[in-house]
Amino acid sequence: MKTKVPFNWYVGFGKMNEEVLSLDIRRIVTDSDLDGVVTGAILRRYWNDAEIIFGHPGELRAGILDHLIDDCTAVCDLPRHPQCGLSIDHHLSNRPEEDLNFEGVVVWDDAPSAARIAYNILSETIDLTDLEELLIWVDKFDSGGITKEEYLSKNSIFWLAKMVGINSDIALYILESLQNGKSVESILTNDIIIPHLSERRSMQKRIEDLIDKKMIIVNRLAIVRFEDSGMRSNGYHITAKGGEGCDACIVIHGDVGSSFGQDGKYPVSASFYTNSFIHKEGGIYDLTKMATKFDPDGGGHANACGCRIKPLENGNLTIRDVELNDIEENLYEWIKMWNNK
Repeated sequence: MKTKVPFNWYVGFGKMNEEVLSLDIRRIVTDSDLDGVVTGAILRRYWNDAEIIFGHPGELRAGILDHLIDDCTAVCDLPRHPQCGLSIDHHLSNRPEEDLNFEGVVVWDDAPSAARIAYNILSETIDLTDLEELLIWVDKFDSGGITKEEYLSKNSIFWLAKMVGINSDIALYILESLQNGKSVESILTNDIIIPHLSERRSMQKRIEDLIDKKMIIVNRLAIVRFEDSGMRSNGYHITAKGGEGCDACIVIHGDVGSSFGQDGKYPVSASFYTNSFIHKEGGIYDLTKMATKFDPDGGGHANACGCRIKPLENGNLTIRDVELNDIEENLYEWIKMWNNK
């Protein structure tokens, strides 16, 4: 029988941990980034046979994953699903309300990563000591706690994060390797990974060249457009290049005219990031205001969030397919918001 968990049950409370550990989790739906993969690896050490499904917040909110989620499903590092048995998340926009009407177990905490929450739940029950150093870096990457020097050093965790993003098969290989206690170095030197790593290193150079070519800075807001290029970048790379001259950035990525579940393509979207290299305690503007301005499914953290590009006419939402000029329209409105902050 499911237990309704009050909003103020956080990681670290023994009774809550008992509730989580008593669940019959047979499927783990987790985000397809490094935090989601490490979270899944931690949960898999306890629920060894659970099926792994990688998802995206937009897919979850669009209902594409509904048929995979029931009370034996854990949803991690993603928006809470009303039918799941366990929800683990740390994104501010997914913070439960006090009147939460939800019958599963909700574990939300203002933690630097979802993996850190999973670790806090399970570390007293199973041995996770081999993941402690990796978790430090997952926290840094996911919460904006990494320094510019650390990011530009491109250490092994940097490349592990790049490998996760190649496809779901590689992400699953990495997850299961971490589940089985393999080190990051051994994963990156495996014959399965080596050719992808070489390709990713080459792509990273192309991404850097594209940023140099396309980045513009408007009133200390850096903007880079990757749409229809097959490439994307996180905010660290762009704000590192923007340096002291930018307080935040907007990254456009994905494919115009695509939708979730269409040939593995990603709908044209925007990601927003504070320049955490110079704003170490938080940015000068809550970027979720931009992420949720037109897309009700947008959100994330105040300093790192995202949304889909929406069709606009004269600054207002309209009902039609997204077109290329909608990127300009969305950017125009977001820049106005930024200038009036």
